[in-house]
Amino acid sequence: YEEITLRVIALLESGVTPWSPRCLCRGGLPRNYATGREYRGVNVFLLGSAGFTSPDFMTFIQAKELGGHVRKGEKGFMVVKCGTYSKTEETAAGESGAAEGEAETRRYLKAYTVFHASQIEGIDFPPTVIPPELPLTERTARARGIVAGMPNPPEIRTGGAVPSYWPSVDCVRMPERGFFRDEEEWFATLYHELTHATGAACRLARKSLLENKGFEADGPEDRRVYAEEELVAEMGSAFLCARAGIRRDGLPNSAAYLQGWIKALKSKDAKGWIIRAASQAQRAADYILNIPAVP
Repeated sequence: YEEITLRVIALLESGVTPWSPRCLCRGGLPRNYATGREYRGVNVFLLGSAGFTSPDFMTFIQAKELGGHVRKGEKGFMVVKCGTYSKTEETAAGESGAAEGEAETRRYLKAYTVFHASQIEGIDFPPTVIPPELPLTERTARARGIVAGMPNPPEIRTGGAVPSYWPSVDCVRMPERGFFRDEEEWFATLYHELTHATGAACRLARKSLLENKGFEADGPEDRRVYAEEELVAEMGSAFLCARAGIRRDGLPNSAAYLQGWIKALKSKDAKGWIIRAASQAQRAADYILNIPAVP
């Protein structure tokens, strides 16, 4: 957890916001070349922010199995695998909360290293082709389609000056489009609020949304919950923008914005934020896109 957090802090200190759509759309979402599967969760941001123009990565062993090799001296990129396993408890009930002989589900986090295609020799990778930017009409059509396809959506009202999600009435409120630089920024902001809405009890019942006191947050724990939910919403918006082909976002790429997250992530309670928030953001984006849950 600490190594991932330090990596993200280093990116922020260099002026890069890893969860910005600008980092994710250059060559497509990062994928494992050997398996063909896209990376998920925090791995999307760790690899997307590396700045490569093609999306293909693989491990040292995978490259070897395909007849290639990593060039000497190349430095890989850390990714993580999160999962669960069952452990049979041999202790009596009361010591660990599980009865004797009962299986207890535990989580694990495993880090490993991958290399980009440009660091590997001996494999005939397809030529790097940076896809042309989609026409604005197609990007906005995709963006509208994502909103229209969300199952069990909240009500979306237009008006006011501040975008927001109101859990009490399950409603997203968005300012008129004239408040934004363009239609893409409007959609990026709407995706932020829809990501909040996925946390409602009638959807994913996300703890950081259900316990969120918003601007009334008072005290370290309330502020932690608020900050974590905001991170989920920003990452969720990035996932959705990438799907729509939107590279513009609603994030202020200012020094104050970056310093705000650097300070938050350096706090003693923030060790697991990045991985947890990225995982929750992936679930939120999958929900909005109506993608079946990945076990």
